[in-house]
Amino acid sequence: MEVIQVLHMNKGNGDTSYAKNSSVQREIISMGKTIIEEALLQLSVNNDIKSMGIADLGCSSGPNTLSVISEVVDVVRATCGHIGRPVPEFRLYLNDLYSNDFNYLFMSLPAFYKKLKEEKGVESHCFISGVPGSFYARLFPTNTLHFVYSFSSLHWLSQVPVGLESYAVKHLNKGKVYISKSSPQSVLNAYSMQFQADFLAFLKSRSEELLPGGRMVLSFLGRNSIDPAAAEACYQWELLAKALMNLVEEGLIEEEKVDSFNTPYYAPSAEEIKVEIEKEGTFIIDRLEAFDVDWDGGAITDIQTQQGKALIGERVAKTVRAVVESMLESHFQIGRDTMDVLFVKFSEIVGTYLSKTKTKYINFVISLVKKG
Repeated sequence: MEVIQVLHMNKGNGDTSYAKNSSVQREIISMGKTIIEEALLQLSVNNDIKSMGIADLGCSSGPNTLSVISEVVDVVRATCGHIGRPVPEFRLYLNDLYSNDFNYLFMSLPAFYKKLKEEKGVESHCFISGVPGSFYARLFPTNTLHFVYSFSSLHWLSQVPVGLESYAVKHLNKGKVYISKSSPQSVLNAYSMQFQADFLAFLKSRSEELLPGGRMVLSFLGRNSIDPAAAEACYQWELLAKALMNLVEEGLIEEEKVDSFNTPYYAPSAEEIKVEIEKEGTFIIDRLEAFDVDWDGGAITDIQTQQGKALIGERVAKTVRAVVESMLESHFQIGRDTMDVLFVKFSEIVGTYLSKTKTKYINFVISLVKKG
């Protein structure tokens, strides 16, 4: 599986689209807004910027993307007004992989520009463009960015870890799609090494692109536990593997297909993050915060009833499907009907699980400053 080709959120605005099922990501953005505001405040106060280069890495295509841009513009405008400086131009770069639904995103821009003009009076100062490509490599010219942010993206790896690819001679993680309690140590090591290489590559690329004193705010799923197989880090994948094995039992997919599928995802600990930042050496950690996030974005409150259990299962299944369907479709070569069956089963499994436990995602928000 070539991640750069098949990893994208579900396109358009339909019932299973990312645009309609990104409440968890919206909640994560909300948790990081204060840290974004602090970073932009310091950036604007300490630098007289005429044209501000800003990059959203892993922008996807739903409404969350433009809401963050609006927030960024508001903070910079308010800060400049407070300190008596003119509002800079905004060079806003929206990045994601080549298969991202940029068309849907760009079709949203006319209404967004209209809103900027009517509510903020800055339409003529905003220049928005798309930049397709992997953020694990260079995307922008040297010393051209002032502010970079990335939400709900860096837990995705550049590739399935070495040795766990679908074409590997021996399948090391049978019956699973990610790290689990039953995974051999070699699987844990492969995932950890892939994260280290990817995150270091990300930091090195941004080090070249950001100006001295530039800021980054990164937010991605991780774990508080030192154990990579802790439920907070991986149990959603354990439940998806169960749903896939149900399809194997019903003869809808082959067991070998499950054995050969491993998700290009990793939930690091805070220490793992710090080690790579210190190894790269260009950035100072200004803040590193951890937040709990409900699997459904906090929408369903009463899950003890049958209705509540069904609702939370369905909601979580839709949020997961909007993110992983492209990879499952590519690997398992299944049609829409079988995909529907898979996520009905996943919904039931998740609803039952969450009615008995309070497992949450752990989300890190990190604010970094490039050394001068």
